[in-house]
Amino acid sequence: MTIEQWNDIPGTFHPACTPDFLPLPQLRELQLQRLQATVRRAYANVPLMRKRMDEKKVKPEDIRTLKDIERIPFTVKADLRDTYPFGMFASPMQEIVRLHASSGTTGKPIVVAYAREDIEVWTNVMLRSFAACGLHQGDIVQNAYGYGLFTGGLGAHYGAEALGATVIPISGGNTDRQIMILKDFGVTAICCTPSYFIHLIERAGEMGVKMKELPLRVGVFGAEPWSESMRQYIKENSNVEPYDIYGLSEIIGPGVGIECSAHQGLHIFEDHFLPEIIDPETGAVLPDEAEGELVLTTLSKKAMPMLRYRTRDITTLARGQCGCGRTICRFLRVGRRSDDMFIIRGINVFPSQVEHALLRVEGTLPHYQIVLTRDKGLDKMEVQVEVTPEVFADTVGAMEALQKKIAQALNQTINLNVAVRLVEPHTIQRSEGKAKRVIDQRKM
Repeated sequence: MTIEQWNDIPGTFHPACTPDFLPLPQLRELQLQRLQATVRRAYANVPLMRKRMDEKKVKPEDIRTLKDIERIPFTVKADLRDTYPFGMFASPMQEIVRLHASSGTTGKPIVVAYAREDIEVWTNVMLRSFAACGLHQGDIVQNAYGYGLFTGGLGAHYGAEALGATVIPISGGNTDRQIMILKDFGVTAICCTPSYFIHLIERAGEMGVKMKELPLRVGVFGAEPWSESMRQYIKENSNVEPYDIYGLSEIIGPGVGIECSAHQGLHIFEDHFLPEIIDPETGAVLPDEAEGELVLTTLSKKAMPMLRYRTRDITTLARGQCGCGRTICRFLRVGRRSDDMFIIRGINVFPSQVEHALLRVEGTLPHYQIVLTRDKGLDKMEVQVEVTPEVFADTVGAMEALQKKIAQALNQTINLNVAVRLVEPHTIQRSEGKAKRVIDQRKM
């Protein structure tokens, strides 16, 4: 942390961050104006949204207060697949300047569109994201998010450039080259998935590069759930301050929310995205302090407005001024989703729970995989976890003791007796993007 960080000097912040500090009445009025315009635009130009609102007998003019948003039907990921490729667009193609898409590994890809104004909004919220974690002109940002159809790379790129930072658009992969550039270019900030940064730490050690001696001080990590234990591992093995960034292609990409230097949750840029928390089972709106599914409505998106998009991310909203002075609301770190849960012997399990249990046990590394199998109708779960070289070279008795400790930690966390297999360092395949935590072989 240096004195140049925007949030460290009382009363000073980047001018683009002004909406982060708006008095709440002013912010709410701005949100309502933008919500009404967005609903009108979606109703007029997106047949699916018009049909859904007509079925509920809701017209754009019925949205008179922010609470009236509850009258609008939800939008879900399947809607984007069902209208593939351009059915959710609210702008004619001649006004669309950018298309991004998901990988489509589970079916048709999700296609998202950006008008020129949308790119400007995206740049703005990414600039504000970087400023919130103390970056400024003069920083050197190594952007290891993937460029291309994935939204991560270009979003971070434009935001960092707008801030005045120097961007290294290295994209993902080529780990040895990443480390060489970190070392030789004096990089002060890196953007990537947290699991990939841990891989960089490990590889740097093998190459004789001391991560703690590099000028690298900020990590902007996202695109996959990660735990507080993983944050501690990163801090202990580098001088990097980790910041959690949040976003999703359907809304705008990265830059929907980010942690500030106070680390009291992730701020949502409320002047552009209106959050709600709902019961994932019933769809009922819950109080801010309740845990539930995050629902987002875009307030300024032109090409592809989203009304009440169900993110499937489970979290809690927090109101009240943050320690950094921002007035925009925060949400707690997303550790699980309502749809990445798997059921084993009648018990709901989230990979983040497994990770949390593993990292409580000394001697384990933050690389693991959950393998689900079925034998004679009985579901079985095995957790494969890498251990440190010192542990792996230890006696059989010591290994068995560690295995037992991990099994106990898992049992205490997920209330299940599961098999644990300790594996050598680097046994589990590394990811250059999102880590694949669960291998479900029960359908095979």
